[in-house]
Amino acid sequence: MARNLVIVESPSKATTIKKFLGSSYEVVASNGHVRDLPKSQLGIDIENGFEPKYITIRGKGELLAKLRKEVKKADRVYLATDPDREGEAISWHLLKALKLDGKNTSRVTFNEITKNAVQQSFKNARAIDMDLVDAQQARRVLDRMVGYQISPVLWAKVKRGLSAGRVQSVALRIIADREEEINAFIPREYWTLSGEFIPEGDKKPVIADFYGTLDKKISIESREQAEKIISEAKKSKFKISDVKVSNRTKKSPLPFTTSTLQQEAARSLNFATQKTMRIAQGLYEGQKIKGHGTIGLITYLRTDSTRISEEAQKSAAEYIEENYGKEYLASGSAAKKKAGKKIQDAHEAIRPAYIGLTPAQVKDSLPRDHFRLYQLIWKRFMASQMAPAKYETTSVKIDSDKYRFTAASSKIVFQGYLSIYQTEDDKMEKKNLPKKLVKDTAMDLDRLEKKQHFTQPPAHFTEAALVKTLEELGIGRPSTYAPTISTIINRHYVAKEQKNLYITELGEVVNSIMKKSFASIVDVNFTAYMEGLLDRVEDGSVRWKTVVENFYPDLHEAVSVAQKELEEVKIEDEVTDVICEECGKNMVVKFGPHGKFLACPGFPDCRNTKPYYEKAGVACPKCGQDIVIKKTKKGRRYYGCSGYPGCDFMSWQKPSTEKCPACGGPMVEKGNKIACMDNQCGFIKAMPENGFCMP
Repeated sequence: MARNLVIVESPSKATTIKKFLGSSYEVVASNGHVRDLPKSQLGIDIENGFEPKYITIRGKGELLAKLRKEVKKADRVYLATDPDREGEAISWHLLKALKLDGKNTSRVTFNEITKNAVQQSFKNARAIDMDLVDAQQARRVLDRMVGYQISPVLWAKVKRGLSAGRVQSVALRIIADREEEINAFIPREYWTLSGEFIPEGDKKPVIADFYGTLDKKISIESREQAEKIISEAKKSKFKISDVKVSNRTKKSPLPFTTSTLQQEAARSLNFATQKTMRIAQGLYEGQKIKGHGTIGLITYLRTDSTRISEEAQKSAAEYIEENYGKEYLASGSAAKKKAGKKIQDAHEAIRPAYIGLTPAQVKDSLPRDHFRLYQLIWKRFMASQMAPAKYETTSVKIDSDKYRFTAASSKIVFQGYLSIYQTEDDKMEKKNLPKKLVKDTAMDLDRLEKKQHFTQPPAHFTEAALVKTLEELGIGRPSTYAPTISTIINRHYVAKEQKNLYITELGEVVNSIMKKSFASIVDVNFTAYMEGLLDRVEDGSVRWKTVVENFYPDLHEAVSVAQKELEEVKIEDEVTDVICEECGKNMVVKFGPHGKFLACPGFPDCRNTKPYYEKAGVACPKCGQDIVIKKTKKGRRYYGCSGYPGCDFMSWQKPSTEKCPACGGPMVEKGNKIACMDNQCGFIKAMPENGFCMP
């Protein structure tokens, strides 16, 4: 009997597919990549066509020796790594490392690890797709050149083992730009009015919001304006001028892509992107389920397609009709393509591998987080195949001779997909209006309530919001979102507090150098253009070395200029007036993984270190002591009093030397303005370039 050897990446995947193949198949795991560029050098032959120099990854020698023994015993070898660029590259590296060129070797891929999918893939075995491999090689080589050529510049400037990255540096800039927007934001005051009206002949009140005049919408910008409207409204007579009842539908959601799964898992499950991908990988490769053994529960997790196979659609339709009724079936496919973007349509959307395997059936077999993510994927997919939800909406206009108030409500008349899947937005309560409201009904204004508000700055990025932005800008691909975010957090360029991402002092320094010396590397449009080129390598229309050859000269020139500028400016340690209590020397400012700190220049004989608090140059508005720049535990910068804990003053923006002329309170710098810290005061001054503030 012929002996077939199947090589996959992980032992769990090997266990899952083994039972779908006959006794003539041996399934083994490579445990991921087996070859890569060396860590100790660039590993790219710049002078000879940018040829990569691949070596065996440290620790993989023994595993490769075992795999070679298995190869010798096999009549045919199947490479069954994941169905994407990286998976194709792993298969190619295995081909080279195991010297399979002259061997009967085939590549197989499957979007889901089910019996039918696995067996069909072996019937349709193919050669390795070198366009996919080359696209991955191009990405790896570009990332290596950026990282290994720019990082020494950062070392020289910041004096520590920092690093830059082609995609991570752009992500860092996006976060830094948002931080600047937030810091420069000046709140604007506005007011809202809410009226309680009693319909003639009815006791149930109608709550309506102030709209404006009969002709146009009005924004209320001050207390005086609000009180004037209230005074005039109380003297007026109101009646219903219009009642409009209509129907609307809310379309069922699309099934998950990698990006939307990461976003929704962050919102509803509070999962970090890396955690979502780790758990999804486990669900794809296989979990032990009671009564089923080890099976793959979801389709492949790295995809930007919303396409669904006909077989999956049919299975979903049968389940929905049987459990909910025919009227709950969607009339057509919910799948859509994103206009103008390349979609990895070889993959389906992320969906359950077995439609009939409900969350309730697997709950006792899965760890809690695996169950929660599987439930989210299962419900979202089933919802995508269901009919839209239907609402009845009612809108009412309540007018005087001058002003208009409006009220609206909606109620569900057909649940549709909402019977199985609801987001937080879907769960929001809707106001209900009395059933019998008719035009020209007199409305008695019982009371008016005014509320003061202030406009809010742009929100800090969360991981979910950053993934969405990267996808919209065309930066990175499904497989890169999670590693990019993890990298900038792990390198302490960005701090994550609660769900929000904040740039750290270290991140600000790195971003500043990148923007000044390597503007094109951190340019959003250029990075998106490079991603497009990598896609063209994948479809075979561009040679991968052409992309690298065109990219390298500009990078090399930028590095040369940056290095020359750094040589001209010799960077010395900043000496402080803080005396080392252990040896008596003046301590110096150093840069570490978490930012600046004080260290004794007598190192290694003296290893004394201290936190470094840089003076902001202003006095504390509460006690008069120095304001210093501090950092939270996660690395986010803020301004605090040096007299803490005796004085608890703190501000996210730099305090001004001026007192607010309107209320006497402290003021802070916001971009090119200074503003009162008390939003209710709202005093603002412009700050000209000379630094002197004018009203």
